[in-house]
Parts: sequence; C-alpha cells; structure tokens
Amino acid sequence: MATNSQPIEGSSLWNDAWIRLSKNKLSIVSLWTVVFIVLACFIGPFIYGVDPNSGELPNKLLPPSMEYPLGTDQIGRDLLARILYGGQISLLVAFAATAISVTIGIAYGAISGYVGGKIDNTMMRIVDGLLALPFLIIVILFREVISGHIETVGKYLTEVQGWNRDFVLRYQNIIPLFIAIGASGWLTMSRIVRTQTASLSQLEYVEAARSLGLSHTRILFQHIIPNTLGPIIIFTTLTIPSFILYEAALSFLGLGIEPPNSSWGKLIQEGANYLETNFTVLLFPALVFSITLFAFNFLGDGLRDALDPKASKD
Repeated sequence: MATNSQPIEGSSLWNDAWIRLSKNKLSIVSLWTVVFIVLACFIGPFIYGVDPNSGELPNKLLPPSMEYPLGTDQIGRDLLARILYGGQISLLVAFAATAISVTIGIAYGAISGYVGGKIDNTMMRIVDGLLALPFLIIVILFREVISGHIETVGKYLTEVQGWNRDFVLRYQNIIPLFIAIGASGWLTMSRIVRTQTASLSQLEYVEAARSLGLSHTRILFQHIIPNTLGPIIIFTTLTIPSFILYEAALSFLGLGIEPPNSSWGKLIQEGANYLETNFTVLLFPALVFSITLFAFNFLGDGLRDALDPKASKD
C-alpha cells in the first residue's frame, strides 16, 4: 500500500544559528541597542541639526535643559550634538579598522593554513613575534609614520584639486588612526583563520575539489574561506568594541582624534577635567561609551553561542 510521505525540509546552519540567537534575550537587546546607537550617531546629527563645534562661553557647563538636553561642555557647545558627532567618528574608526584587520587576517591566515609545512611555521612565528610587541606602542609609531604621507595627500587635494578644506582636514585626522589600528590588529584573526583553514583543507570535499583540477585559489576562496565565516563573524563582532576602546585610549592620551574633531574618548578626556565642578560633562559620554561596549560584547557572546558547532548538534 503506497503512502504519501512529504519530504522533510532541511534547515541551514545560519537559520539554526538565528533561532538560537533569538532565544538569547540579552543578545537580542544588545543587537537592537547597537542598531539604535549606530543609527543615532550617523543619522541623528542631521535630524538634531545642531553644530557640534559652535558654542558660546556664557553658556558653558550648563545643566541639562529643554534647549540643551544633555547640557553644554566647557566652551558652551551642545553636549548631545558632541556625543552624536563623536560617536560617528569613534564608530567609523572602529568599523574601518576592523575591515582592514579582518581582510589582512583572513588572507594571511588562510594562505598559511592552506599551504602548511615550513611556510606555515614561518608565517606563524612572524605572527607570534608581532603579538609579543605592545599593541598601543606599535599603533602610535605606525600612526606617526603614515600621518606625514596623509598630510601630503590632504594638501594636494585641497590646493591642487580644490576639495573642501574642512572635509579633508576631518578625514585627514581620522585615516591615519584607523589604518594604524587596523594594520596592527589583524594578528589574532590570522591565527583563528589559519587554524580553521588547516582543519578544513584536510576534509573530503577539499580533496575532491583538488582531484577535479580546481586551482588552489578557487579552492581556498570559494570552498574553504566561506566555511570559516562563523568564527570570523564572532571575532569581528568582538573586535569592534576593542578597537573603539583603543581609539578612546589614544584620544584620551591626546594621540588620537585632533580638534576640531571629537570622539567619545576625546569627550571623556575633556570631561575628566571637570569631574568635581560638573560631572555630567563626563557622565553622559562615558555612559554612551560603556553601553556601546557592553552591547557589542554581549552580542558577540550571543553569536559565539549561536554559531558554536557543538550547539548545532543539540
């Protein structure tokens, strides 16, 4: 007797991961918090419409009010506008630096893990040696090296090409920072990708691809690297807050963002000078900064649990 059996629809790893992530309430709250903060920083200044660099000394260090929702800073500038503008720069530096570090780390680690042998050992010993160096010192030195070249390009764009000077100066101060952080922060990513690549390159489907005569480049970038996206996404999510923290530390030390630009680290540095007289100048930037770091870290933890291969077997 024939029976009508319906085929069971399969579920992808990413769909299963999203289901597990959606069950983690803290991660979902963190996800929406990150989305809100990013939108507020990049769209909020256009809606709020207040110049973050304009202020009057008689209005300095005012408490929160209807006119100034978060008060004013030490020279009368609107603190809410400064926080939104500073967050835009802090996030931009973190995102750009993360993109650079992830790109370098994936390429370096994938090649090392796929080739193997003495080349792999040599490449990883280079990474180990660089990891032994103090990260912030390397970032500072690298930033100083490339700053001069960026300034030369900036002069060419303003004087020869006629670009807007304020626009060029704004990004002229930012570019050396995220290049320095990104070019120095790829080391851990390369080790993660190398381990995943070395493991995947021994699997049967890779051997089958080799037997079909596919090129090493195609095997690596079409068959191996896509299967390492889980750990890459997790580490990327955890890298962004660490780079925000590095930018804040450099700006707090006076080695990061330069005036008239500002960032959360710069705002915290300025607010720390008025802690005893007007603590809100420090409180609000530090609060937004802390919430952002916690949200990214909790989201990264949730993604790690959701994409964990062991959890997918449950």
